[in-house]
Amino acid sequence: MRPSNSGDVGYDDPWYDALASGWGESTGARVPPGRREHETVAAADVYLDVQRSAAFQEVRSRHRRFVVPAVAAFLTWYVAYVVTATTLPGLMARPVAGAVNLGMLAGLGQFLTTFLLTWAYVRHARLRRDRAALELRWDTQELTRARDGVS
Repeated sequence: MRPSNSGDVGYDDPWYDALASGWGESTGARVPPGRREHETVAAADVYLDVQRSAAFQEVRSRHRRFVVPAVAAFLTWYVAYVVTATTLPGLMARPVAGAVNLGMLAGLGQFLTTFLLTWAYVRHARLRRDRAALELRWDTQELTRARDGVS
């Protein structure tokens, strides 16, 4: 904080003019303190190049191919449970074994599918995306160091 000419206390925010889409673009955004203009642009260019690369697009595609159907299936199952519980209470109250009814089993099924979906997501990420994402990360760091002249 620093005092301004009018006697008020001001706040010097280095990110005040930074764009939401990323700094370093040629729209007059302020460069963060301690960085030179060409370094910022070089780093931004590296990340844009990586984002446009086929490897990055493949990682995103693998992510979407799992997440979109999984979310759609889980939300359908959840909405079906809620709708059935509110519109057909007699069906949900049907006894299955002793005091356990169909509604209780369906409710426990919600927990079970949450855990199964989490396990499936972690397994999918480990087997299909983590290695490729890590390679992209290393490539990005190497390109950034090369552009900054660090060896």
